[in-house]
Order: sequence, then structure tokens, then C-alpha cells
Amino acid sequence: MEIIKIVGIAIIALIIIIILKQYKPEFAIYISLLTGVLILILVMDKLEGIVNLIQNIASKSEINTTFIILLIKITGIAFLAEFAVSICKDSGEAAIASKIELGSKIIIISMSIPILSSLIEILLEILPN
Repeated sequence: MEIIKIVGIAIIALIIIIILKQYKPEFAIYISLLTGVLILILVMDKLEGIVNLIQNIASKSEINTTFIILLIKITGIAFLAEFAVSICKDSGEAAIASKIELGSKIIIISMSIPILSSLIEILLEILPN
């Protein structure tokens, strides 16, 4: 069970961070960052399986694969942005975290424009004049 590994790593990291904050608080963020990267590495194979499944379903259906790839990229951006925001907030940099959130939202909106325009075109074809 992957979740047991993830929770175990998180608890060990939490204990190390609590101890480090008493003596060397500047190193606590490094442990937090390392823990996050380690957890991402642990779930990467699961993520790859999900992406492959979505691509297989899209290839069997009539869905444009360009849109599926865009949705996967958008999801990846959201996950990475959330990871970076959490790290910034953990280190007390809420201002930088909010800028990352804003930047990622703008990127996601700009990437979703082709999907939105295609959806509007489909709706216009369906609706009577």
C-alpha cells in the first residue's frame, strides 16, 4: 500500500522538522522540500498509469487527443503550483505563494482557450439560429 509509505515518510519528516526548528530552523524547509519531492517520486508511476489510461480511452473514442493532452497538462500545472504554494506558505512566504497561484491560474486559463472555443463552436452548431 502506497499510502502507508507516504504517511510514514510524512510523519518521519514532520518529526525531523520539529526537531530541526528548535536548533536549525533554516534547514526545516529543505526537509519539507525533500519530503515533497520524495512523495512525488513515489506516486509518479501511478500518475503515469492514469495518463496512459486516459490516452487509451481517448484514442478509442472520437475525442480529439489534443484536448486530452491539454487537460493533462493543465492538471499537471495545477498540481505543481499547489506544491510550490504549499512550500512557500510553509516557509512563511505567503506573498510569493499568492503570486504563484495567480500565475498558474492565468496559465491554466490561457491553455484552456482552445477547449473553450471548441465547446462554444459545438454549442453554436447545436443551437437553432
